[in-house]
Amino acid sequence: MISAGEGRVAIGSAGRLTEQDRDRISQAVQAAERQTAAEIVPMIVSRSGVYRDARHRTGVSLALLVLACGLAFEAAWLPWGWHAANAAWLVLATVSAYAFGTWLGMCAPIIRVMTSTERMQQKVKLRAERAFAQHAISQTRERTGVLLMLSMLERQIYVLPDKDIARRVSSEEWVTVVCGAVERLKAGDLVGGLCAGIDRCGALMARVCPVNPNANPNEIPDRVIEEP
Repeated sequence: MISAGEGRVAIGSAGRLTEQDRDRISQAVQAAERQTAAEIVPMIVSRSGVYRDARHRTGVSLALLVLACGLAFEAAWLPWGWHAANAAWLVLATVSAYAFGTWLGMCAPIIRVMTSTERMQQKVKLRAERAFAQHAISQTRERTGVLLMLSMLERQIYVLPDKDIARRVSSEEWVTVVCGAVERLKAGDLVGGLCAGIDRCGALMARVCPVNPNANPNEIPDRVIEEP
């Protein structure tokens, strides 16, 4: 059973992290993990899905718009009636509009418009689950890994804890972690938002999974994972 918190965030046009940004995030992880036996793993991905269907829908929409406009204003550009050449030009314009639309459909703002929130949330969830396994977050000794993933294209942040922690934390408590990050992310502060989420997660884990002073190994590197 997996418990997760998620929220749409306005993260602006944040670029790649600098070494200073990475160090700041690593320090936030280290500070949070000093309070708990949990392993907190921050992650930033450029997107969680390809959304090829958004390209097709954009192309079809633009092609239909061009076709409709061409037929609606027929009298203006066909004053002497229909000819084969006229039909060819209309078909060419429609096909060109579709091709341009499929190219336009690769842009992040268009993808967000053409894709439902539910579909993007599902893609983010699947990406987080895949990353949880790929980066061995599920293989900590006491199953205490927590993934805090920010997906840039979808503008969503997702918290995925391991099974042992998920049984002890309600979804409402994970929402507080997400909200802590969103407050800064809405202002365009990518690093600050991620650090705020890490801090909130550390405070929550300190209560749920307190540190053992005699045995608190660092099983996962204290660094942010960056993936396309």
